[in-house]
Amino acid sequence: MSQHNGSGHGHDHTDVDWEVMAAQLETSGELQLPVLRRTAARLKELLDPEMKVRRILDIGSGPGVMTCVFAETFADAEAVAVDGTPGLLDRALARAERLGFGGRVAVRLAQLPEGLDGGDEHGEGGLGSADLVWSSKAVHHLGDQQGALNQLAGVLRPGGLLAVAEGGLPMRFLPRDIGIGRPGLQARLDVAQERWFEIMRAELPGSTTVVEDWLAMLSRAGLTGVGSFASLLDLPAPLGETARAFLHAHLTRLRETVSESLDVQDRRTVDVLLDPEAPEGILRRPDAFLLSATTVFTGVRSAR
Repeated sequence: MSQHNGSGHGHDHTDVDWEVMAAQLETSGELQLPVLRRTAARLKELLDPEMKVRRILDIGSGPGVMTCVFAETFADAEAVAVDGTPGLLDRALARAERLGFGGRVAVRLAQLPEGLDGGDEHGEGGLGSADLVWSSKAVHHLGDQQGALNQLAGVLRPGGLLAVAEGGLPMRFLPRDIGIGRPGLQARLDVAQERWFEIMRAELPGSTTVVEDWLAMLSRAGLTGVGSFASLLDLPAPLGETARAFLHAHLTRLRETVSESLDVQDRRTVDVLLDPEAPEGILRRPDAFLLSATTVFTGVRSAR
């Protein structure tokens, strides 16, 4: 699933069309590949070296970029992309075939949170058990975040690791003063996105308020050795074409979803940034960069 970047439609903040966002999600994942590979390597280090990792679940996998990174990092494991959008799972399978992981990457269509039950060892009647469960920016799309973590922890085999990427820092891509409109646009976009996110969370089925202390939440899910680490993506200016296209798509989504929270001047500024012919636009300006930090929270299921 996507990060909470204002990715909704109209006024129904819970109705995110992931099919429409498929290309953007895959581009985002590819930009993050160096970070994703470092993250997978760190998770491998956190697992007991005596433990043989046989099965990995990527919950809310989207187009399967991280699923394929897991197949690359854990050469003897099956990596399973789990998502509720068939088109994204089709992309995950195509990506795995393209990268030579077709025999070790599987997909499972599951609507969350209903599809989080473990079922038996092979996933009959549920997801099945796993040695590593990964979920990035998906739990916050579920009404009962603690309940979702409890279910994810429940599919772990003894000694298995749950890793949840949530939080971090808002993405940065523009200077404070960009020469058009009022300075500080990026900070105001952050406020608008947080407002969108607040409404989205409130509208989710079974929405439950919880203090988002992820370490405490993992502990309440019965996990031990909880901890966290951060991963930094730093693409300095001037950006390449792929990163610029990603930011253009990102700003397009913001213009569609949070413009009601912006004043007229800021909306006009965003329109200039989106203009493909404008030298001040995100596709042409020389000062655009991409900086983001993601926090990964982890916990281990005690070996019995």
